[in-house]
Amino acid sequence: MTAPASPAKRLPASIWALGFVSLLMDVSSEMIHSLLPVFLVTSLGVSMLAVGLIEGAAEATALVLKVFSGVLSDWWGRRKPLAVLGYGLGALSKPLFAIAPTVGLVVTARLIDRVGKGIRGAPRDALVADLAPPGMRGAAFGLRQSLDTVGAFLGPLLAMGLMLLWANDFRAVFWVAVIPAALCVALLLVGVQEPERAASAVRTNPIRRENLRRLGGAYWWVVALGAVFTLARFSEAFLVLRVQQGGLPLAWTPLVLVLMNVVFALGAYPLGKLADSTRHTTLLALGLVVLIAADALLAFSDRGAIAWLGIALWGLHMAMTQGLLATMVADTAPADLRGTAFGMFNLVSGVALLVASGLAGLLWDRLGASATFSAGMLFATLALVGVLVQSARHGRTPKPPAPQG
Repeated sequence: MTAPASPAKRLPASIWALGFVSLLMDVSSEMIHSLLPVFLVTSLGVSMLAVGLIEGAAEATALVLKVFSGVLSDWWGRRKPLAVLGYGLGALSKPLFAIAPTVGLVVTARLIDRVGKGIRGAPRDALVADLAPPGMRGAAFGLRQSLDTVGAFLGPLLAMGLMLLWANDFRAVFWVAVIPAALCVALLLVGVQEPERAASAVRTNPIRRENLRRLGGAYWWVVALGAVFTLARFSEAFLVLRVQQGGLPLAWTPLVLVLMNVVFALGAYPLGKLADSTRHTTLLALGLVVLIAADALLAFSDRGAIAWLGIALWGLHMAMTQGLLATMVADTAPADLRGTAFGMFNLVSGVALLVASGLAGLLWDRLGASATFSAGMLFATLALVGVLVQSARHGRTPKPPAPQG
């Protein structure tokens, strides 16, 4: 267990800058993504199964690519250049959504955007771990996640306002999303300082057998747990479509992601700090209980207080678990293999996300929305059983390896 942070310590300015970089990119991305499922279904006429496959393939592309960028950042000893490349690709993809005449170009833009996310994700997370003072890793990941999520609700809120102002003009909103994406890249270039690698550090291939052996059982347990979490938590596009099915007007559909991400943003930093001093399995178990409750409410109703409470609980679950899982990856991996560790974690989660989103869309098309959320309850229950068994078996969070820098 990581020692509690000293009150005198503060998070470095570069971690704050990385948080605001994430905020700006999420404003841009969520302006588009909060409208994209409805745009695909209502304007381009695609099926629910196709939405699930597009979302799953896009997110899985990002997560699979993280393993390669993570390995490269470990071998190179540099994280920031890969982060700049990844955020740059994300920014370059945004105009394609605005000009896309068919679903083909939308899919292309979505994949380019997620390729950028895949390139930047593992190096950025490893950079956060590298920059965080001892005993403040949970707070560092919680802060970055919190600022990221502020962008994730500001983006849909801005999209909703512009849709009302411009009479449901999807493409005009997509053009506005280009601006925060460009600002994000500029801030990353000037505001984030990467720690210098020790002159004595020797480059080795991170995926050599002897290096991979250093990622022990505690790390691989976190990887397996993350995969089951992902199966239980399919794309948030299905939250938007659930309440839109219940009669929510098109212009108001971004409110779904606004509510979810407000709860996520408010909870991520304090719950991240809590992870620095609290047993990890306890927080994971509570987060899964919250997810089960969210799925139950959304399986039961697509409108009114029940549906909106389900969305709020979904956001609370994210706040309780996302930064915590990142902290657990960092805690259980050697410092010189953090990029590889985040990459492997996200590779496995990427495959799980592709399966989860495709299955969610198939169940929705064949059996209805309630079946999709009931399946989420089942996978969340399986994950909860795994956490409780692990907790009973070890009586504590698995010990991280000895610090290596």
